[in-house]
Amino acid sequence: MFELEFMRRAFLVGIMLSIIIPCIGVVMVNKRNSMIGDALSHVSLAGVTIGLIFRINPIITAIVSCAIASFTIEIIRRYFPKNSDISTAIIMSLGIGLAGVLSDFVKGSANFNSFLFGSIVAISDLEVTLITIVFFIVLILFIMLYKALLYVSFDEVGARLAGIKVQSINIIFTFLISLTISIASRTVGVLMVSSLMVVPVACALRVSSSYFKTIIFSIIFGSFFTIFGIVFSFYKGLKPGGTMVLTGIITLFLIVFIQFTTKKLLKR
Repeated sequence: MFELEFMRRAFLVGIMLSIIIPCIGVVMVNKRNSMIGDALSHVSLAGVTIGLIFRINPIITAIVSCAIASFTIEIIRRYFPKNSDISTAIIMSLGIGLAGVLSDFVKGSANFNSFLFGSIVAISDLEVTLITIVFFIVLILFIMLYKALLYVSFDEVGARLAGIKVQSINIIFTFLISLTISIASRTVGVLMVSSLMVVPVACALRVSSSYFKTIIFSIIFGSFFTIFGIVFSFYKGLKPGGTMVLTGIITLFLIVFIQFTTKKLLKR
């Protein structure tokens, strides 16, 4: 398998994404804002269709569209301070609508479908470079804002009282989500990326006891799902993105089942 260049690229990209996607996912889950991943993934699909129509690299147009959408979400939130989730729903609706209309102008369905379900084994050298750049941007900013994101994740009011610029942190974090989703749309698939943000975190929450450990376990689970998904799909001829997500769901069910069974046995 590793004698093939495209598989080596797939593993390199998969490992990078399996590090930054769970990091973003941990904050999203703790902020109870998991739906923003779905919203931006649909916007990224609209960006992909624009790129395919005008023959621009779809990852670039996905990054631009997600960046615009992320700032728009924060602007809309100001007009609905008591119902912040409305901004996410509005952007999701916009993304779905644009993608649905623009998809009729895409010539050939093969490229479009590769972004719906992911095609990690078909990425180009340019896309590997873009993903590498975004990987370092997201990772460095996440490490720099670690403490601020920790406070904002659990208590925005307390964070404001502690002197943290909550609005600025939220804007930066939403931008990080948009970057992560836009580059993952090509590899994991638009329909799968939000699942890969949440499922490793859900598994980590079952076995960890602190915020930091949750991040570490999320990365471990995410890396396992990615590597197993790539290897299994290679030998069985399956779609890598779907295989990764299903591996995560099965693992989560196994963890819950084992913990439930263990508690029952200990009570006896």
